[in-house]
Amino acid sequence: MAVTQTGRELERFTKQAAEVSEKELVLISPGETTDQGHGRTPAERPIKEYLNFGFIVLDKTQGPTSHEVVAWVRKMLSQERAGHSGTLDPMVSGLLPIGLGDATKGLSVLLLGPKEYICVARIHDSIPKDILYAVIDQFKGPIFQKPPQRSSVKRVTRTRTIYELEIVEQVGNLLLLRVLCEAGTYIRKLVYDIGELIGVGATMVELRRTRVCQLDEGDLVRLHDLYEANEVYKESGDEKKLRQLVRPIEFAVSFLKQIEIRDSAVESICQGAQLAIPGIVAISKKIKKGEIVRIMTLKGELVAIAESELQEEEFLSKDHGLATITKRVIMKIGTYPKMWKSKKELVVESEGISEAQLRESILDSLEKEEQDEGGR
Repeated sequence: MAVTQTGRELERFTKQAAEVSEKELVLISPGETTDQGHGRTPAERPIKEYLNFGFIVLDKTQGPTSHEVVAWVRKMLSQERAGHSGTLDPMVSGLLPIGLGDATKGLSVLLLGPKEYICVARIHDSIPKDILYAVIDQFKGPIFQKPPQRSSVKRVTRTRTIYELEIVEQVGNLLLLRVLCEAGTYIRKLVYDIGELIGVGATMVELRRTRVCQLDEGDLVRLHDLYEANEVYKESGDEKKLRQLVRPIEFAVSFLKQIEIRDSAVESICQGAQLAIPGIVAISKKIKKGEIVRIMTLKGELVAIAESELQEEEFLSKDHGLATITKRVIMKIGTYPKMWKSKKELVVESEGISEAQLRESILDSLEKEEQDEGGR
């Protein structure tokens, strides 16, 4: 049942989905350039590397499990790893995001956005429309929900938000519902709870997922089209169609605000360092502290997913300090050169002595000079 009744609707999430353009960025270090000898724009990656950071908005059909579909795609494209974001039951169709290789590390960000479903539900007896619509309205907003017995998560009551819920069409006791909800909402359980509240019971008949975060049905790829594109590539070497169906992981995270960084900061982040303000070239407008952001190179490559430690104005007013906390590194170590030296590497190459030895040598020289001066 609903915790609170609300008439507020979620603002269209797609407004955040477009790639951040230059005019939406605030430059912190104007004139910064990138070395074309390291890294590549996502579109210029060789096909093997392109697939390793590939992302597919697959149209799952009814029948197979999500795990089976991912296994087919992984084997088809000869990938060591593949994963998906948001399981669909065997008889549920629709949008299944699949990441290949290192792209799997970026899939979790899709849980930040809403999911949309089209559902066919059957109410078990006739009921006046005014009562039905009044009950439907009570399920908008935060609701309590307990996962069904066959779910893969712990069965504890939790809160999920229903942003939009409407009856698109009604034919007799069959309802066509559109649900825009928070990730982790069980639609079958939602329909069951609606039936309990109206007093006659209700059952979900069919379900299709039509949106995940900023991804919608306009992005969908059919499994047999993917197979044909891959066969063309294997037989003729023509990559064009395969590249159209498999998109870079950067496409999946394009709804996040971004921070562009210097080439010199890339490898340090890949090796576990946190991003500091001197490494930043530009930021998206209106970044907030605590917001999940994407860290990008100047070539448009995804380096990592991170949490901002600062507000927009702090990025602009400070010249040092921690800027983000890295949540997940996506880029491979070694893509960009290492541009710092550890203590062990601080060796004076010309003399072949360590920094400590050099310091001791300088102090000895100064002491000798003082003795010489004293004897003059």
